[in-house]
Amino acid sequence: MKYLLFGTGDYYERYKKWFKPEDILALLDNSSVKHNTYIDGIQVLFPQEGISYVYDAIVILSFYYKEMKQQLIELGVEENKIYHFYDLHNLLYKRVKKKPIIYYGNAEKIVDTEGKLKNKILLLSHDLNLGGPALALYYAAKILSKKGFLVVLASMIDGPLREKLLYDNIPVMVDVNLQIETMQNAEWTNKFSYIFCNTINYYVFLTERNVEIPIIWWLHDSKFFYDGVNKESLRCLDCRNLNILAVGDVPEKMIKAYIPDIVVKRLLYGVADEGFYRKKNNIEEKVCFVSIGYIEARKGQDILVQAVQKLSPSIRRKAKFYFIGQRTSLMAQQIQKVADKIPEIIITGTMNREEINKILDDADVFICSSREDPMPTVAAEAMMHQVPCILSDVVGTAALVQDNVNGMIFRSEDIGELSEKIEWCINHRAQLKNLGIQARGIYDTYFSLGVFERELLKIIEEL
Repeated sequence: MKYLLFGTGDYYERYKKWFKPEDILALLDNSSVKHNTYIDGIQVLFPQEGISYVYDAIVILSFYYKEMKQQLIELGVEENKIYHFYDLHNLLYKRVKKKPIIYYGNAEKIVDTEGKLKNKILLLSHDLNLGGPALALYYAAKILSKKGFLVVLASMIDGPLREKLLYDNIPVMVDVNLQIETMQNAEWTNKFSYIFCNTINYYVFLTERNVEIPIIWWLHDSKFFYDGVNKESLRCLDCRNLNILAVGDVPEKMIKAYIPDIVVKRLLYGVADEGFYRKKNNIEEKVCFVSIGYIEARKGQDILVQAVQKLSPSIRRKAKFYFIGQRTSLMAQQIQKVADKIPEIIITGTMNREEINKILDDADVFICSSREDPMPTVAAEAMMHQVPCILSDVVGTAALVQDNVNGMIFRSEDIGELSEKIEWCINHRAQLKNLGIQARGIYDTYFSLGVFERELLKIIEEL
């Protein structure tokens, strides 16, 4: 088969291994910067150019499946030739050889342990990066290991979280086959007493499984992540011994949209307490607002920029607005153009955990202007640092906040209301400290590791 691969970013890097270079006719991307360049020796073309080739399938390697599929259809591509990376099990699995599994610590020994041990548990992550869902699973692994479970954490791809896991003596496996396998294909997973799957990424894995093994499926995902899902496959999941957990209302509503009768229990994640409260005492300093996250439409940083632009220059000069996230996206480039004219807007690029903790400790207000966001870890981290949050009302964390008591809430995409909230903070800086102390109460009640441990063990005991 001959393929066109649409998307040259993170998910291209994750999935390119499954395609032989000689089978890839071209890479497709809408970026004029990448146009007519070469990645891995393969030419990058605009979609309208690439579709002139004679191809068998176009595979979308991005979570922006809905928009990219629509673009292809409008260009005249037949819908039955458009695939998502979730479809690779059906498209490729029987055509490719299994990749070797890499074991760390004593993972292989635990997997090969004979007999059905009641305390043998497998935790499955979609990656080992330092994003919210993977970190949540990391803390779950630490708790279960401390409580005497034989824990192995396996991931579809490697990443910096592996070193943290090994430092805490938690065995790790990197099995890239999990990207395209079902549980039935991954025979080694049947050697565990319990399996803990993290995020919607494991829905294909669960379509064919051993129903005798209890599965915990922990969902963190909003509507955006369901666009590439085969809806019928999801609806037809065998729900025997399948225990679904959600980090809030948003992921619970999404899974119930496809499996209406499924019982969904609540399990919020835990965040390690790293707040030091090195608050600035100089009242003359500018009020520091911080936004953290991948700079893209879903995260709504453009809404925040427009709200800042709406402030009068005299008010704006009393503040500074840090945008922490990668500079390479189209939205980041657009925000940078605004920042070139408004010095109060600062795009920092990405930061490591230590740098993020430092900037949150020095921040006055955290802003999450997302168009959809189930339960962002950074909001819990801000509250842990006694930083009050201004949240869009579609952000899952907003359900835990009382407006003007322990945080602030604005109507999603309401630029004027967000601008008013920001101006209030600038004009009432003295009140922000108490608002932050109240915000810390939300962290202590819902996101501390002690609370998370209690709730997690209660769920495990019920199994």
